[in-house]
Amino acid sequence: MRLARGSGFSLLGFTAGTVAGLFVWSGIRHNFRRELFSRRPLARFVALTYLRSRPTLETARLLQDYIRWEQRPALRRRGVRLLQNVESQLGDGN
Repeated sequence: MRLARGSGFSLLGFTAGTVAGLFVWSGIRHNFRRELFSRRPLARFVALTYLRSRPTLETARLLQDYIRWEQRPALRRRGVRLLQNVESQLGDGN
């Protein structure tokens, strides 16, 4: 009886942790997307670094908007290189 009850609590804890993790992850993704257009250059740099590991069609579209928007040449060049990398990875079927 105790083993079943303990297993139920474990399952409940695991499920609650998973749901909480999904909410946190969603918030992090939204935050980095918003920071890409921040007034602070360092925040934009960090957002670009985050996007580097997300080669998706959504990332490519977001980077195209960012490149048109960005006024600092160094950050714009970084965005262009990142977009080229994302497009290359999407073209390879990865």
